[in-house]
Amino acid sequence: MPPEVESGSVRTLGVDLAAATKKTAVAVIEWGHGSARLAHLALNVADQEIVELFGATDMTGIDCPVGWPQALIPFLTGHLEFNGGPVLAYDGIEGRRLLAYRDTDRFVTARTGLIPLSVSADRLAHPAMRCAVIQAKIAALHGPQPRDGSGKLAEVYPAASLKLWGLAARGYKGRGTTEAERLSVLLEGLRGHAPWLDLAGHEERLAGSDDLFDAVVASLTARAAAVGLTAQPDDAHSPAAIKEGWIHLPTGGLDRLVCPGG
Repeated sequence: MPPEVESGSVRTLGVDLAAATKKTAVAVIEWGHGSARLAHLALNVADQEIVELFGATDMTGIDCPVGWPQALIPFLTGHLEFNGGPVLAYDGIEGRRLLAYRDTDRFVTARTGLIPLSVSADRLAHPAMRCAVIQAKIAALHGPQPRDGSGKLAEVYPAASLKLWGLAARGYKGRGTTEAERLSVLLEGLRGHAPWLDLAGHEERLAGSDDLFDAVVASLTARAAAVGLTAQPDDAHSPAAIKEGWIHLPTGGLDRLVCPGG
């Protein structure tokens, strides 16, 4: 069930979406004056709870592609209908890159040096299919959410957010001892960069689950998107962002999330 919160407070939801309920994590942060509190943290979350939390919060950041490359549609349609023209238009490695990566993926690589996983040619495809269904469920109750993040739903990329906030974000995913140590160090780094964030006693859980940790980072990035502290698609990127989705990258430090514009 959505967490109970004080009337008038601002809340952001972060979702680390997996292909199934297992390993899907959510985090709700409640924002006050100069501080924020982790109000809800859950693992193994089903679609219904995500949709309910979306309706109970002000902005959602979801760590999953919200769309596919535009080029993929005519390619698949051409293949289905034995129409070689649209298929041959993407012959060669450069053509396949257009099928595999969205405009926003290329923007993220240019801005951060990180290469997002491909939604159409990598293991993100299954979570993205689930994400499309969740978007449809949200639309049925709350109206369609623009894929460029101009509504109440923004696509986020926790590793990129962490890097832009000055935190080392490599090698912390997994269940090995090394990964666990790196996650613990990363959590301490986040606490140092955001001393105003009250983790409400969830430190041990966050240090033991990269899924929960990423959900918190997604919620923090949702706040950045809500207060205008993420890179927006310009005229060159906007047409693709509307159809394919847009990964919101922070443009200010973590300290500005509690003091937007200050």
